[in-house]
Amino acid sequence: MKSPVVKRSIVVAGHKTSVSLEEAFWNGMKEISSARNMTLSELVGEIDSKRQQGNLSSAIRLFVLDYFRSRTLTPSPELADS
Repeated sequence: MKSPVVKRSIVVAGHKTSVSLEEAFWNGMKEISSARNMTLSELVGEIDSKRQQGNLSSAIRLFVLDYFRSRTLTPSPELADS
């Protein structure tokens, strides 16, 4: 059975590194970087610079989870006007 985790190479702060992520997290990162008008490398660099501990792949997963979790907890403007 093929692993759902895919190892990908990315350049962060001028250095090539690799991260192992499930497709859903990779797609989430692409969506976030697009919404912020930044490249994937820039987003990963931001995540890398702010992580306190753990590996980069874990930091990315937590960042993506937090990003989408916070979006679902924020009431939409339509609901706030009710």
